[in-house]
Amino acid sequence: MGKLVLIDGHSILNRAFYGVPELTNSKGLHTNAVYGFLNIMFRVIEDEGADYLAVAFDLKEPTFRHKMYAAYKGTRKPMPQELHEQVPVMKEVLTAMGVPILTKAGYEADDILGTIAKRCAAEGVEVSIVSGDRDLLQLADTHIKIRMPRTSKGTTEIRDYYPEDVKAEYQVTPIEFIDVKALMGDTSDNIPGVPSIGEKTATSLITTYGSIENAYAHIDEVKPPRAQKALREHYDMAQMSKDLATIRINCEIGFSLEEAKLDSLYTPEAYQYMKQLEFKSILQKFGEDAFASSEMEKSFRLVNDFGEAQVIFDRAQRTEEIGAQLVIEKGEVVALALCLDGTSIYAIPAVGFLTGQYLAEELERLMEVVPSVTVLDLKIQLPFLKNHSRRIVDGIRNAEGNRAVMDAGVAAYLLNPLKDTYGYDDLARDYLDMTVPSQVDLLGKTALSDAFETMPEKALNCVCYMAYTAWKSREILLGQLRRHGMMHLFYEIEMPVIYSLYHMEEEGIQVRREELKAYGERLQTQVEKLEQEIYAETGCEFNINSPKQLGEVLFEKMSLPGGKKTKTGYSTAADVLEKLAPEYPVVRKVLDYRQVAKLKSTYADGLGAFIREDGRIHGTFNQTITATGRISSTEPNLQNIPVRMELGREIRKLFVPREGCVLVDADYSQIELRVLAHMSNDKNLIQAYRQAEDIHAITASQVFHVPLEEVTPQLRRNAKAVNFGIVYGISAFGLGEDLGISRKEATEYIERYFETYPDVKRFLDGLVKTGRKYGEVKTMYGRVRPIPELKSGNFMQRSFGERVAMNSPIQGTAADIIKIAMIRVDQRLRREGLRSRIVLQVHDELLVETWKEELEQVQSILATEMKRAAQLQVELEIDMKTGNSWFETK
Repeated sequence: MGKLVLIDGHSILNRAFYGVPELTNSKGLHTNAVYGFLNIMFRVIEDEGADYLAVAFDLKEPTFRHKMYAAYKGTRKPMPQELHEQVPVMKEVLTAMGVPILTKAGYEADDILGTIAKRCAAEGVEVSIVSGDRDLLQLADTHIKIRMPRTSKGTTEIRDYYPEDVKAEYQVTPIEFIDVKALMGDTSDNIPGVPSIGEKTATSLITTYGSIENAYAHIDEVKPPRAQKALREHYDMAQMSKDLATIRINCEIGFSLEEAKLDSLYTPEAYQYMKQLEFKSILQKFGEDAFASSEMEKSFRLVNDFGEAQVIFDRAQRTEEIGAQLVIEKGEVVALALCLDGTSIYAIPAVGFLTGQYLAEELERLMEVVPSVTVLDLKIQLPFLKNHSRRIVDGIRNAEGNRAVMDAGVAAYLLNPLKDTYGYDDLARDYLDMTVPSQVDLLGKTALSDAFETMPEKALNCVCYMAYTAWKSREILLGQLRRHGMMHLFYEIEMPVIYSLYHMEEEGIQVRREELKAYGERLQTQVEKLEQEIYAETGCEFNINSPKQLGEVLFEKMSLPGGKKTKTGYSTAADVLEKLAPEYPVVRKVLDYRQVAKLKSTYADGLGAFIREDGRIHGTFNQTITATGRISSTEPNLQNIPVRMELGREIRKLFVPREGCVLVDADYSQIELRVLAHMSNDKNLIQAYRQAEDIHAITASQVFHVPLEEVTPQLRRNAKAVNFGIVYGISAFGLGEDLGISRKEATEYIERYFETYPDVKRFLDGLVKTGRKYGEVKTMYGRVRPIPELKSGNFMQRSFGERVAMNSPIQGTAADIIKIAMIRVDQRLRREGLRSRIVLQVHDELLVETWKEELEQVQSILATEMKRAAQLQVELEIDMKTGNSWFETK
């Protein structure tokens, strides 16, 4: 007859909700319970080789059990809002998958499960019930298996129970389990139980007497006396509890095995839900059947003929707006996506006379004449659009002319900076209410250039969706940017900075290859030296890179204090070891070993792979990664070079200017504190900046009530930690950890700081209130930072959200200012005909490779444009240094 899987809907959702870390999609919907439920469901179906599937849910209205118990004591604990909102979503997903949802007015889900399980088992069907509720164990028999998942940190274990398993774990049979539950009670299930009888006593009574009734019949023999007295006085409650605990197996509910027959869960409708919920790992389970052909695809055209392409380009030049994207693979143009309107959508592969260069030139012409051109990702195309890039920054186009080209991906990033991708499928889902297959969905790992040969229809759809979503999303994105007050941010900062980032990538920075190799050899020697010293001090050889082995050596063999044992061994995280390092030299050597080993692997060995034939590293600078608006660096990450150790700082010696040049480094001084002073309008902090240069000494003087000239280096360090800590929403605990003082002392420091700068306190509190009210905060330039964590039911998540609310407007404003400075410096260098170029942007600093004869002019440009990038109530200051290596400029 086959195998039937029955799932206890609310129970498994509840288990998943508390077992899977908090997840939200790009629209702020909590999704962790749905995600966990689906993974459990897929696993069970696969384990069982199931033929049939159904899910039972409780209804909202009270069941007869609720009504029985209401007279005795209240109702169940309310469901968390984050879980409550996922219940209807879960039901919609199951419906889209064709899974029957079973409910019955007046009955709970377990009654429905019990009825159907017993009915089907009697007909020869093997049944598996999936639930986190132990009540269901009473249903176990030779043909009914109870499967109980337990999810923790995203990992699920499932325990199976037949009657013998119940007996082995609980010492009672499945039927006797009802009586145990009735005696001990269960407040989560509204079962009162018998006062003074816990699980251990209840189990002992039922193993002895077999049932509550038989125990009461032998009441004078019941032990211990406390249990005898309780059962004698509350026998009526015991009987009511047993009735409440007993699952009904004779509900009047219709059920057809045929309706529960498992076909494919991976339907086109379910695929759309997975896209909306952004379950990327689950999406991979869907095959080609999920991609139902849309009406839109009937308008897609593959253009291989040169003459036909020319006709299309001529027509495009006469349109008002187009969507376009040069498709780049392995540094080459493989196709052009082009959309002229809702029915003229083209994929033009680079074949024959339609070369990549030709397609790029045609797109450049369109950018010259078409009033509105929208692309998905502009920066990746700029290496092939050099004339376009040059004309923009040389000022041939005016400010309004710049608006002809729009990057839809960057616009989507501004509207929601918490996402990790802004591809055409993301735009379609988030702004067009369309669910379309992504490139990976369509092509898998096949390169698009190959796909035009091996799977032309899928390649066509992929490229055409790029063009269509770019074209269609333009006005929607602009409308949302306008409503959020981010048009100026988009057009005057984010769009121009695309060109500056491209110029920086194109320029690259020179690295001494041979010296890098020698540096790696020095690091290897240091690694080996530290390794031998650690072995000598610990008295044994072990794998220092193994946290398990290191923990055993430090906390067991050497008996160091502070060992925190986890399931996988002792924690050897940096924060744990840093506390021990001052007292135990071997721990300091372990930390040094880790840093030197990382320097070697990541930088000495890693950087060499990125040096091109011109002797320069051309890194990638990312605009749409960080939630605060900061630029990030990858391939390689040049913004995260460790400088705590002298060996780390020495990496910068390898970054040098080309012959005839020097490096000029201009670094904003305390820009985030200056932004805080301005945005908070705190008169004391503003005055402190205006009266002297050393803000940390002034803060120490005011906070610790000592004359400025008597501020000690230690007091200044403490004030500096508070100054910067306040910007990042530091807690008393965090400040105490940083300074090595008690939480009480740290609290006093923070309180004194806010007494000194009261408007800072009001400003930061106001940001948190704004974040709670609107779900987001903004920078001075209108950049939005959503903060869904503020509405979390988890205290730690809410606390994190509060810190984000306080920090994001400050850090984000600083990021906006450095972008403005970068744009202006880049454009002036080019506009004034200089050969000097920006080669690195690292957080608050710009590094310019400067021709020696242009040094004075470059220094003047940097000073002028960086200081004038924003008009604050306190002046922006920069530290500027010149050197023959990056090291010398620091």
